[in-house]
Amino acid sequence: MPQWSTPDLCDAHPEVQVAEPLFRDFGGAQAFSGTIVTLRCPEDNSRVREQVEQAGTGKVLVIEAGGSLRHAMLGDMLAEKAVANGWSGVLVHGCVRDVEVLANLPLGIKALAAVPMKTEKRGLGEVDVPVRFAGVSFVPGQWLYADANGVIVAEHALT
Repeated sequence: MPQWSTPDLCDAHPEVQVAEPLFRDFGGAQAFSGTIVTLRCPEDNSRVREQVEQAGTGKVLVIEAGGSLRHAMLGDMLAEKAVANGWSGVLVHGCVRDVEVLANLPLGIKALAAVPMKTEKRGLGEVDVPVRFAGVSFVPGQWLYADANGVIVAEHALT
């Protein structure tokens, strides 16, 4: 259990960005935080696989999938890789699948919805580029905090 909550962080740091409340919880960890690693990869999760196969301790993967509700950017196999490599969490501006498995993994996962269709693998996407969705700019190296109350972004660690 973290020593922080997003409401307390907002009270202490009113300069944080607060994401619009678009996201549902899918992971087994309800609260997560870390430095932001970004991906822009609409309907192709090839780069997601590449990232979760790397060391992720203290990091949160932010996936800009264009808000697509047609294909899942994260499923059980990639989420299990993220857990094995120490990622704190994943925020998806798009969908996930295999939700029964995701709910039992010690990983924070927030996404717009669940959909059963996987993506095509075309090797497309950009890594560590600033992305914007839900009214927030997500910049690589900034900090993301997420819990049941919502998602916030800060320029530096707050705790």
